[in-house]
Amino acid sequence: MDFTVGAIVDGKVKTITKFGAFVTLPGNKTGMVHISEVSHVYVNDIHDFLTEGQDVKVKIIDIDAAGKINLSIKKTQEPPARQQAPRQQAPRPPRPAQSTSAQNPSASRRNPQPKEPASFDEMLKQFMADSDSKISSIRQYSDHKSKTRRR
Repeated sequence: MDFTVGAIVDGKVKTITKFGAFVTLPGNKTGMVHISEVSHVYVNDIHDFLTEGQDVKVKIIDIDAAGKINLSIKKTQEPPARQQAPRQQAPRPPRPAQSTSAQNPSASRRNPQPKEPASFDEMLKQFMADSDSKISSIRQYSDHKSKTRRR
């Protein structure tokens, strides 16, 4: 028998492993059903779905260059209907527009807009100022932590 990708054939489960099952096909060929291709639901233990000697209908999903046949059981079955969860609450109202510094003058102090430096010297000065600020924050934090540990 000539096997083609997409063909649906009958087989018998030969052996079961932790990663899938080997299925004997017509013409004394063997293919493998990976555990992810057994069912539409998550399969933790393949023994919950298949037993050795069980007759199964499989779809040929790939035949690689070495002649290995990859099979799928779930592609021969209809997928289960998806259930939509009921809405728990009414939709949220739209968010208010972001406040600008004209509406709220303190907003510009909390979220200052960085200025675009015009030259390399200005960029360097800005970097040094930011670095000094970050280093002093880290020192304050570490000093505070070391003081609280001594108590």
